[in-house]
Amino acid sequence: MTLAALITWFITAAVGICLLAIWLVEYDRKDAATRLPRTVVSAHALFALAGLVVWSAYLTSDASRLAWTAAVILAVVMLLGLTMAVRWIGVHRAHKTPSAVMVPVGAGADSLTPAPVPPERNLPVPVVIAHGLLAMANVVLVILTALDVGGS
Repeated sequence: MTLAALITWFITAAVGICLLAIWLVEYDRKDAATRLPRTVVSAHALFALAGLVVWSAYLTSDASRLAWTAAVILAVVMLLGLTMAVRWIGVHRAHKTPSAVMVPVGAGADSLTPAPVPPERNLPVPVVIAHGLLAMANVVLVILTALDVGGS
């Protein structure tokens, strides 16, 4: 189970890096303000990396306190991730994909330019959901390992 947690953690991190890359590219190009504060995004990523380092140390030493430390770090990562998810859902619902709009005759070109949307609106829904599901699986695997459910 420890190896499954490690593999899940790496896959979750890879998907998270993809989301971060998309957000950074869109953040650089957008005029609209983001609803995901950089400090929350950065803390989420840094705590996840710190937890992965602690988990790797647990794998080499088999000290149960390291497994519990990784679980506590994951709890912080999970809270930050849920905060971002709630904010992302709000942005995703508020800024729907523009549909065909009838423009009155004589309307200028300025009326055709869409309002800027926050950068997180461009995060692909399946990728966000995959990241969340993988993260939940990772938390469960780490906690089960810390409880020594599967045996060492």
